[in-house]
Amino acid sequence: MMRMPATEITVAAEDWYGRDLSGEDHMATLFRDVDLTEATGTGATFDSCVFRGVRFNSAHLTEVAFTSCAFDGCVFFDATLERCKLVGSQFGGCRFELLKVDGGNWSFTALPRAALAGARFDGVRLREADLSGITASGAVLTGCDLSAADLDHADLTNADLRGSDLSALDPRTATLTGAVVDEAQARVLAEALGVVVHRG
Repeated sequence: MMRMPATEITVAAEDWYGRDLSGEDHMATLFRDVDLTEATGTGATFDSCVFRGVRFNSAHLTEVAFTSCAFDGCVFFDATLERCKLVGSQFGGCRFELLKVDGGNWSFTALPRAALAGARFDGVRLREADLSGITASGAVLTGCDLSAADLDHADLTNADLRGSDLSALDPRTATLTGAVVDEAQARVLAEALGVVVHRG
């Protein structure tokens, strides 16, 4: 159950298709059924906002901050988020097909049971994120900081995990069939299983 921030302003059923969000500043705002398809922007700020049924399809956002926000039933089809900050935000019932996340800070985000198959996260900070039960078959999670993240029962079948911190991943509770890891990560996973890895 997501904890929704208290909101004071409501933006409902607005057509913001292709809107340039650069420099916009929103706080404690409920965005309901807003169309942000192909929206762009750099440096916008959303603090303690709720996004319900919002469409971010093919949006391209750079250095946008979504801090302590809640995303309920939103669609991020083919969206690109570059160096964005989503610290403390939570997601429920969202769609992430072809989502591309390049850098940025997603620490303390809650994405339990998120369907991340085919999504791409490259160089993203996901410290202490709740990724329990995610389905990320074929996803790319490369160069990510997953330290202290909750990956319990995560399905990482055929996922590319190279260069990510897997110290919090318990291979006994996650599905890793066909996952791609580098040599150092293979040692970490083997040692997590109690296997003694001989170096030399």
